[in-house]
Amino acid sequence: MNRILSTLARALLLGAALAAGGAHAQTATTPPADDALYQQLGAQPGLVKLVDDFMVRLLADPRMNPFFKDVDQAHVKAELVTQFCEVSGGPCRRKGPDMKQAHAGMDINKNNFNALVEVLQQAMQAQGIAFTTQNKLLAKLAPMHRDIINTP
Repeated sequence: MNRILSTLARALLLGAALAAGGAHAQTATTPPADDALYQQLGAQPGLVKLVDDFMVRLLADPRMNPFFKDVDQAHVKAELVTQFCEVSGGPCRRKGPDMKQAHAGMDINKNNFNALVEVLQQAMQAQGIAFTTQNKLLAKLAPMHRDIINTP
């Protein structure tokens, strides 16, 4: 089960990270009914810290660097924080192209997803995020994989 969650989450996370297009974040005025996961991740400050670490690791990883070295890294970081916030039950809402549109023509395959999830798991571990919390986030991100992998 953990492997399935991990694979599915890879797709979503790579999509969020590679979506360097014109998406913008917006904070809702009323918090969602269940923000437990958001709180477990440290709310906004925790997500910013996680994504800062994640981005450093993505750039240092030779498998992921080609996807991230020439993008607006501040924008990618902001998108990831917003996406993690939204899927974890926080007050953020992402606007912009959907994952399929954002990744069209990027030649993203399953191996790319696996590498990205590995790096995210390393960042979460380094930030002291509990294993069960890591799995909850990965499970929330997982459904996007179908829209992001576009190369066999």
